[in-house]
Amino acid sequence: MTNTRQITKAMKMVSAAKLRRAQERALAARPYAQMLANVLKSLVSRAEIYDPDTGEPKHPLLAQRPENNILLIVVTGDKGLAGAFNTNIVKAAARFLESKSGKNIEIEAIGRKGRDFMRRRYPSERPREAASQTAPHISLVGEQVGVLNKVGYGMASELAERVIERYSNEEVDAVYIVYNEFKSVIAQRLVVEKVLPIEQVGEFTVAQAEVMGEEERKRALEAAKGAGVGIRPADTRAVDAEAAKFATAPVDYIYEQPPGELFRSLLPKYVAIQIFHSLLESVAAEHAARMTAMDAATSNASDMIDSLTLAMNRARQAKITKEIIEIVSGAAAAL
Repeated sequence: MTNTRQITKAMKMVSAAKLRRAQERALAARPYAQMLANVLKSLVSRAEIYDPDTGEPKHPLLAQRPENNILLIVVTGDKGLAGAFNTNIVKAAARFLESKSGKNIEIEAIGRKGRDFMRRRYPSERPREAASQTAPHISLVGEQVGVLNKVGYGMASELAERVIERYSNEEVDAVYIVYNEFKSVIAQRLVVEKVLPIEQVGEFTVAQAEVMGEEERKRALEAAKGAGVGIRPADTRAVDAEAAKFATAPVDYIYEQPPGELFRSLLPKYVAIQIFHSLLESVAAEHAARMTAMDAATSNASDMIDSLTLAMNRARQAKITKEIIEIVSGAAAAL
């Protein structure tokens, strides 16, 4: 039991160190996302993104259709020992699937735990084509395992390209992503965000959200204090203020390419950065959950060691007392 306590304590400190690095990566990606959104907002006011005659959007990623065919991206972890982290994400995905019953839903699983869960419950199939007339059902069409150890923008960009191509070809009518949003150790929530269609540039549509419970927040707070991890979100007001100013001045910008062409080329990058941001936050949330779980395991191991030590001391004392009584009784009988 002492060895177990040493292992869980070491895992807690490792997760705390990884959490700090994951937070830094998530914060480092924020200014680029903010600036990209500002450029797109600026282009919206200068480019004709809607057909003046029909009112239909010129870019396929803005087109809204009835949600008959849905793609759900589920982001979980590759490893366990993280408390209810993976279970909560899977439950959130299950609630979303239930809310969209009667629809044709395809699942793209990122992370081994989510992949294993979905594979046990739903058949693995090839992605449907636009002309497919299959009956509404749920299927697993893709998986990404082992990519969360070191999240790169390239992987997120490749996933975004596949998603954009399928949406543009009308193979799917909407794309959602379910993940654990991370602001700080005690400020997290499970969200289902709509990726496509893009309803408003710079604003993410949240279809479903669930915040941390009071008991979970309390345990996370104790674990963070023990590991020396900050419990407040990093102060990025200065960086965010500078990023917010980018491309927002009330002047007429001169673009080298036509605004419409720029808008068409930047919109896919906007989708890619949204997916990349979700992956970064999910990784940070997983490390925070593992740190909290290992802190609780260490505390439980200490309690069990104390309890077993007390039981052992009582048994030893009882044995010693019994032997003393026998010796005294024998001496008394001899007299």
